[in-house]
Amino acid sequence: MPAKRYIVSLTEEERIALKKLTTTGKASAKKINHAQILLQADINQAKEGYTDQQISEALNISTRTIERVRQRFVEEGLENALHPRPKKSLKLKKIDGETEAHLLALSCSQAPQGYSRWTLRLLAQEMVTLEYIESISHESVRQVLKKTSLNLG
Repeated sequence: MPAKRYIVSLTEEERIALKKLTTTGKASAKKINHAQILLQADINQAKEGYTDQQISEALNISTRTIERVRQRFVEEGLENALHPRPKKSLKLKKIDGETEAHLLALSCSQAPQGYSRWTLRLLAQEMVTLEYIESISHESVRQVLKKTSLNLG
């Protein structure tokens, strides 16, 4: 088994704060889990800390999560180790405020000739035809209209 790369060494104050955090239950589950990981990984205790595998089995948390918490503690400090990083959205928002305004104005206008009302697919096609946007799905149109509580029916 390879040696641990990131060694958790808590001060007495940090240990007290983490124990308080885990016993009060006034924090998110992730924050409490991260505190428990740090407490069990601490080398300044009688057993010199548990292995990642032992912590994983005790807390039912993946060893990769335990490794990440250790690493963040060593590199970024206690506060950053307790708070999970915010998720970065991989999807870039396609519809900006101006495009949304065009869509709303279009949906409030008279339906094209031969149609009694606008449909989601018709709105999507018209937005592309009028070159307000390069491409858009009817589902995106639906989400914008739902967000604004606009009813096509």
